[in-house]
Amino acid sequence: MTDLVEIVAGRRSWSKVTSDAPTHAELLPLVQAAGRVADHSSLRPWRLIELRGDARLELARALGKAEGSSKPSSKPLKAPLILAIVANVKKSKVQPWEQEATASGVAHMMSLLLHDAGWGVFWRTSHYTRAKSVRKMHKLEKNEELLGWLYVGGLPANARPGRRKLIDPEQFLQPLHPHALAGVTASSDADSEDEFHPVPVAPAGEKSKKTKKDKKSKKDKKSKEATSSKNSNEAVAL
Repeated sequence: MTDLVEIVAGRRSWSKVTSDAPTHAELLPLVQAAGRVADHSSLRPWRLIELRGDARLELARALGKAEGSSKPSSKPLKAPLILAIVANVKKSKVQPWEQEATASGVAHMMSLLLHDAGWGVFWRTSHYTRAKSVRKMHKLEKNEELLGWLYVGGLPANARPGRRKLIDPEQFLQPLHPHALAGVTASSDADSEDEFHPVPVAPAGEKSKKTKKDKKSKKDKKSKEATSSKNSNEAVAL
């Protein structure tokens, strides 16, 4: 495997991190690299909000309010740095879901880049991302949605690579067999009712003859209608 594949395969989420965190200056090149994510029409429909220190307390209070509690949530204090991922949906022919997919891609990219830089990362999400108190705290615009937060900090002393069992790629990579595209009836499985039925196409020569015949037929029809109309008018005049 290449170094990149090994890095990605060794990624893991860190729910517990130390008080160390990358500086604003250290984050900038990572954000710049994450901006290379696939982006239909280059809309850049995303932004990141950096929360440190007391800003985390504001999030704690907003989450507590969303939970219906008078006490702040303890979760935002579990990491020294929190990066809020925001989907900034633009007015465009590009569908909103595509733009949110781009913003989500940035979050994944940042997670991998921070992991590669030696930091512990945990992507937290919940239905509270849609809560009014949480939206207000992040100062979101009407066209924006919060996709969660990256909790970032230093790796603990006993840090180990991800030990989650790797998937069987054969179960997630399925070839599309050529015969399905060649006009043979095909379905995704035995129980599927969706079948592929090719539309018969006439050879070029036959299509050309048929077109000429249709044009002649229409011309003859118009000629007969005109003659009939003329005879009718003459009869009225008599």
